[in-house]
Amino acid sequence: MTLSLRNLSVSYGDVAAISGVDLEIKQGTTLAVLGASGSGKSTLLRAVAGLEPSHGEILWGDEPLHRLPTHLRGVGFVFQDHALFPQRNVLENVRFGLETPRYNRRDAAERASALLDRVGLAGFEERHTHELSGGERQRVALARALAPAPRVLLLDEPYGALDRELRERLMLDVREILRDSGVTVIHVTHDHDEAFALGENVAILDAGKISQCAPPSEVWANPCDLRTARFLGHTSRLRADLRAGTLRAGTSSLLDLSTALGEFAIPHENAPTHRSFDTEYWVTWRPESLRAESLRGETQKGEISRQSGGSLLTVLGTVIECSFRHGNYLLSLETAAGRVEGISSESVPRGQHLTLNLNLDEVRAYAV
Repeated sequence: MTLSLRNLSVSYGDVAAISGVDLEIKQGTTLAVLGASGSGKSTLLRAVAGLEPSHGEILWGDEPLHRLPTHLRGVGFVFQDHALFPQRNVLENVRFGLETPRYNRRDAAERASALLDRVGLAGFEERHTHELSGGERQRVALARALAPAPRVLLLDEPYGALDRELRERLMLDVREILRDSGVTVIHVTHDHDEAFALGENVAILDAGKISQCAPPSEVWANPCDLRTARFLGHTSRLRADLRAGTLRAGTSSLLDLSTALGEFAIPHENAPTHRSFDTEYWVTWRPESLRAESLRGETQKGEISRQSGGSLLTVLGTVIECSFRHGNYLLSLETAAGRVEGISSESVPRGQHLTLNLNLDEVRAYAV
């Protein structure tokens, strides 16, 4: 069974919140939808749940969910602010979704208690929501959403208000719970680490449209366009020109591009398939692809060397800013091509001249 979104759109007057969204989510898997604030993530979830008027199709297999009211779609929803009922205790909150003719009071209480045990909250039944921590409230919200055994679970930035240590721990616990439940999940977030850790597939939502959807490793390694590459951490980009004789024969074809930093030999798999001298090209990379080698010496910019780790382009730069990030120092550098970013294993003072190596195997080229 598959949850299919086909040409799904939501508009507010003349403003399109989401437009032409096409997605396929296999039963029992998690799709992580990654996007910046205002990209349409919450609107997408609300449309799937039937809380927002929409155009297009929402199908569970062949069943048209878009024709059903919210309470008949079989969809659970975990909101960012949990949306727990303050007048109810924990057990009553979880039991809320079971207050239907399908469950009598005793069966509902037993299922709610079992779910609280599954999310690590056994013994919390009589507590009130104001007595809970942020992580505990999130677990109650998850148990409440899972109580009616939905076929689809929607998670709207569920860890956004939690501190990093608690978020990391809760993410792993919830992933295991959801896998055991067999529920199909759409998880929206602005957090890159969260999306790539939790989704069997990651969809990039940009200004209401899906720009890319693929397994996490593929999305990370091969952003589909220049805008997506920048969103995924390619903070440096240079204008490039196609050189004559752009393809070299060999075991791995290379695309030759000229930039203000020198000649770039881009691996064929990292370059656009369509090539024309009338096309505008850009090359991009993440900071970790440009590493400080030494204080500026006699090396000339633009020299290419080949090492076991790949082809390296020598870049000369002057440090503008230096800040500690995740075990390395992030460098903002002024170069012959303007401002770029790289990293160093040591702190470097502002104004210092450096020789850096750019790993060309990690550079992406785009035609725009």
